Formats: sequence, structure tokens, C-alpha cells
Amino acid sequence: MSRAAYLVLQAFTSLRRNALVVLAAILAVFVSLTLAFGALVVNELFQVNTTRWQEGVHVVVFMKDDVSQAAQLDLQREIQSWDEVEETSYCDKTCAWLEFKEMFADQPALLEETDASILPASVRIKLTDVNYYRDITFRLLDNSAVRKTVTAGDRFDQLSNISNILNALGLSLAILLGAASVVLIANTIRMAIYARRDEIGIMKLVGAGNWFIRIPFLLEGMIEGLVGAILAVGLMFALHQFSLDWQEQLPDWIDPEVSVDFLLRWGFLTLALGVLVGLIGSGVAMRRFLKD
Repeated sequence: MSRAAYLVLQAFTSLRRNALVVLAAILAVFVSLTLAFGALVVNELFQVNTTRWQEGVHVVVFMKDDVSQAAQLDLQREIQSWDEVEETSYCDKTCAWLEFKEMFADQPALLEETDASILPASVRIKLTDVNYYRDITFRLLDNSAVRKTVTAGDRFDQLSNISNILNALGLSLAILLGAASVVLIANTIRMAIYARRDEIGIMKLVGAGNWFIRIPFLLEGMIEGLVGAILAVGLMFALHQFSLDWQEQLPDWIDPEVSVDFLLRWGFLTLALGVLVGLIGSGVAMRRFLKD
């Protein structure tokens, strides 16, 4: 048997001997990396959906019925001249009625009770930067031709705050559980070192090098971390595919798709992080319990 094969065999033998403790360490790595990877995916989903929203209409200005169409068009031209505005479009009562019929096509009773006369004309505004929505709303606040302004900006701010809180919470838990993973892996390696203490003593007496003794324990920690990371990455890919399969059940404004490049890039980094956690746990155990 070659030296490499012997070292790998010793690592797997040790894993089998301490199966329950190994399982606990793998689960700790799995949970911590799932939270970390999940926080990244949630943040990416938020960015994707925010970008989609930013490419649409940011502010809708509803006009008063007693204002002439000429005055409404004058206001549109004025708004278009503002530096913060990229483009505007005007929707008169007929346009509003057609949109209303399309939106509520499945509710004929509502359509029968509504007609174009009660729907207001509006100016739709696309901004150069979505963060200008407050300035635009404030400018139009006291305009005599404006009935009200509607924007999703406040909802965007709320979602942004929620996303930041969830990301911070997820990453904090991931760090805490990652530290717990290191401790569990270190404990697993310590038990393996204790179980093989006589064998290690004999190996030292016959001249075995320090790294020849240590490599199986390093491999054991790496395997535990890698298995936990593989489970975490596999779960995130499965959840992403599940969300795509059920996309039709989600609201139209939610796009659950994340680019494959993003998933692969962070997936490989998650695997590397799992191996690193295993190495750190092994290193901690060997430093304390396998002195030169």
C-alpha cells in the first residue's frame, strides 16, 4: 500500500470510529455555510429585483379632473425638463381605462360599475436615479394640477432595510455556527488522536515524521468540512431550482432567478470555506493534543 493510500485510509477509519461526533461536526458546517450562502443569494435576489424595478416607472402623478389636458401636458413637459428625470409619458383617461380593463379582465362585475370618466389621467416618470423619488414627490406636493403622487420608493426602502437586517442576522449566525463547527471538528480530531495515542507513540519511536502522523487528521477535518459544504451548496441549488419551478405561484414583481455564474462562483468559494474550516479545526486540535 502506498503512503498516500495509507494516509487516506487512516483518515476514513478515524471518521468511521467517531461517526456520531463526525456527523455533529458536519451538520454544524452545513448549517453555518447554508446561512452564509443563503444570505448571499437573498442579497443577490434583492439586487436583481431592485434593478428590474429601477428600469420601470418610478413615480406616477395622478391629475385632477378639473385641470385641462393642455395644462396636464404642460406639467408633463415641465417635469421632463428636470435634471432628475430621464423620461416621462402621458396617459389620458382613455389610456387609463384600457389599462384598468386589462388589469381587471377577470372581474366583469367591477368593470360594469366603472367607466373611463372616474379614472384620472396621469404622468409616468422614469428617473435617472431611483433615489430621486423623494425630491420629485416633494416638488409636486403643492402643485394645483396634481391629485396625488404614487411611488414604490418607500416600499423599496423598507425592503432594503429588511434585506440588510436579514443579511446581517444570517451572516452573524453563520459566523457563530462556523466557530462552533471549528470547535466540533477540533473535538472530533482530539478524540481520534486519543483513540490512536498508542499507535502514534509507536510511530514516533520508529521514526515517523510529524507530518506523516498529522496528515490523516488534517484529511479528516478537511473531509468533514467539505461534506458539510457540499450539503450546503446542494441545498441552495435545490432551493433555487424549486423556486424556479414554482415561479408562477409568486407575485409578478418577484423574480427568483439568480445567474448560474453567481451560484457556481459562490458555490466553489463555499466549498473552499468548508475545507478551510476543517483545516482550522484540525490545526487547533493538533496544536493542543499532538505536540512535537
